Amino acid sequence: MGETVLVLGGRSEIGLAVARRLAPESTVVLAARRSADLDAEEKSLLDAGATAVDRVEFDADDLASHRAVLLDVVRRHHRLDTVVVAFGVLGDQARAELDPDHAVEIVHTDYVAHVAVLTQLAAVMRTQGKGTLVVFSSVAGARVRRANYVYGSAKAGLDGFASGLSDALRGSGVRLLLVRPGFVVGRMTEGMTPAPFSSTPDQVADATVRALRSGRGEVWVPAVLRPIFAVLRHAPRALWRRMPR
Repeated sequence: MGETVLVLGGRSEIGLAVARRLAPESTVVLAARRSADLDAEEKSLLDAGATAVDRVEFDADDLASHRAVLLDVVRRHHRLDTVVVAFGVLGDQARAELDPDHAVEIVHTDYVAHVAVLTQLAAVMRTQGKGTLVVFSSVAGARVRRANYVYGSAKAGLDGFASGLSDALRGSGVRLLLVRPGFVVGRMTEGMTPAPFSSTPDQVADATVRALRSGRGEVWVPAVLRPIFAVLRHAPRALWRRMPR
């Protein structure tokens, strides 16, 4: 029997790119709001070799619904082999600096909702005794910049939470892969000037799947960002505050 791959954030370009690479002989479950409108996403996965594509309604911001959604997927597909947690928002930094409700919306989706669903997923997968979680952090959280500090602070929190959860899962049969991409040129960043060492969703997906298959616990995309940020963490604050997004 093939594996079950669950994508939380079924419209995510990166999540779908990862799922396409895992699709052959697998059942892929796309979880998203307005799940009835995922025809193109379903077709791309079937074309990539998925044996079946299922859709489930999922609102990441509705924390109370997470457990029921996950248990329903397990009931229908028996287990979760790989879960790609790919939902998120970039938000509007300028607006967030003036509008506390918008700032909280960003942090709620990019941090609080992740904490909630990852805690539920860890419980489900511990019961299975196996499985893999893929979590997308960001270099924006490696050291938070003035230019995008609301989004960056949420990613910093997620990075810390996922790192701790990974340690907590050791010995359970469940592992967590933490992915730290730099600027990704895609739908979410359309209209923005790409930062140095940018990547595409396909490049992030390639690096993610390589890391999954090699058993790694974390991966930076592109890899050169890891030594760069090892140095940038120590940059003087007066210089750091002028760093672009």
